[in-house]
Amino acid sequence: MDIKEALLKEHTKDQCVVIVNHIGKNTDRFSQLVAVFLRGPYRLTQRAAWPLSVCCEKEPHLIRPHLNKILNKLGQADLQVAVKRNVVRLLQFIPIPKHLQGKTVDICFQFLQNNMEPIAVRVFAMTVLANLAKALPELKNDLIPLVEDHLPYASTGFTSRGRKVLKELKT
Repeated sequence: MDIKEALLKEHTKDQCVVIVNHIGKNTDRFSQLVAVFLRGPYRLTQRAAWPLSVCCEKEPHLIRPHLNKILNKLGQADLQVAVKRNVVRLLQFIPIPKHLQGKTVDICFQFLQNNMEPIAVRVFAMTVLANLAKALPELKNDLIPLVEDHLPYASTGFTSRGRKVLKELKT
């Protein structure tokens, strides 16, 4: 299967499943997906983000050699919402290597603090930060007050995840 052609064919859940199943645990095929994601153009990047996220949920180890490049992409100012949402979503499912934890924390705090970001991006960023706080307990000092400050004005989705995260962080 040509991953680029498959992404261009259609953008449906069924097609995402076909691509994810094709990739499976194969590191070369996953690398091809990452290459399409990073190269673009924007429509291909956007379409590749969904199967990229699902692959990482199923096989978290696949992303490790590509994570720095993915984080660099996530730091771009003009990134589409779908790309942000799917990349931050995949970060929930993977162990973040120590040398990339600082970069990940910076990006996720930027998303979480930005009220202009869509709720899904902010909620996923909150979860990534909560996951990292298990390894970096000093993050709790910044994350807990930030989440508490946003709760009174937040959407139902943000409030639900925020309460869950606060419960985890305070135990």
